[in-house]
Amino acid sequence: MPYESSRFIDLTEEEIEAYQEAFTEKIKDAVSSFQPDIIHSHHLWLMTSTARLLFPDVPMVTTCHSTDLRQYLNCPHLRGKVTGACRKIDRIMALGRDQAEQIKTLYGIAAQNIHIVGGGFNDTVFVEVNKPPIPPYEIVYAGKLSCAKGVPWLLRTMKRLSRLPLRLHLLGSGSGEEEKLCKTLAAELGSRVILHGRVCQQELAGIMGNSHLFVLPSFYEGLPLVLLEALACGCRIISTDLPGCREILGRSENDMLKLLPLPSLEEVDKPFERDWPQLEAMLAEAITEQVKHVMDGSRPAPGVITALTAPYTWENVFSRIEAVYDEALLNTYRSRFTVKMSD
Repeated sequence: MPYESSRFIDLTEEEIEAYQEAFTEKIKDAVSSFQPDIIHSHHLWLMTSTARLLFPDVPMVTTCHSTDLRQYLNCPHLRGKVTGACRKIDRIMALGRDQAEQIKTLYGIAAQNIHIVGGGFNDTVFVEVNKPPIPPYEIVYAGKLSCAKGVPWLLRTMKRLSRLPLRLHLLGSGSGEEEKLCKTLAAELGSRVILHGRVCQQELAGIMGNSHLFVLPSFYEGLPLVLLEALACGCRIISTDLPGCREILGRSENDMLKLLPLPSLEEVDKPFERDWPQLEAMLAEAITEQVKHVMDGSRPAPGVITALTAPYTWENVFSRIEAVYDEALLNTYRSRFTVKMSD
């Protein structure tokens, strides 16, 4: 992470206990102060399981973000601390169909308790504006500067495309050796890469609005809202063909969108070294193809981009969240009424 942090897989039993004890006190204080009708937690992991065990009678819903599923896979020694409690959550909110299936399989949570809500973006900030003249062709990446996000892959591909008038904007930060690698590769490309660091939403929207192409070369994603933001700003999209990316982009066939198939991975977010040349050649071809479309000025039919992004506006996402709240509350009170009647 782009701040001082530890990995769950590296924590000792004593550190895990200290983590849970700290959250126990904070959760108790919050519930005592707010007296909530419903608890909404994030991530099917330790903090959520702690809250469920502390307050089993308060209706509870949890949003899954995929990083929690990654922890579940990477930390088998901690599954016993989360599985049972997470099964008792009233309703789970998933980002997409593939994630919902993973939740059901990994945690053994009933399908009827999992609702696909998706994620939302601010459609008042991310709007299309007139693109700058070409060349150069402006490319943008926004996210963590890491290997799992495919940033070194993108930068090495830029080297292959030295004859094209491209300029890459890297937005985000990282940590440790992986961030250092990304910055070293970026420096080798000179003025063809601009490092922006971490930016606010308005700055991100401004850079996307002035870019022709957005590239997400990630090897692991949940539901990447940054794709929606880039689409809303009128960027052409190149993304890896991951389930969350396909959930957003796979419903429409037009030359604004390009999904890249990935080879089998050595780890959940790491390709085999033997496949790197193939990956770089594939990404280079996709960028070249999209640059040609920018040059030709081709655009999708009116309404195509809106149809893709509309389900993910904050307003539409919250309407689905609110429906999950209502269902969780109704289910809890119906259960309590049934118990009282049987008594």
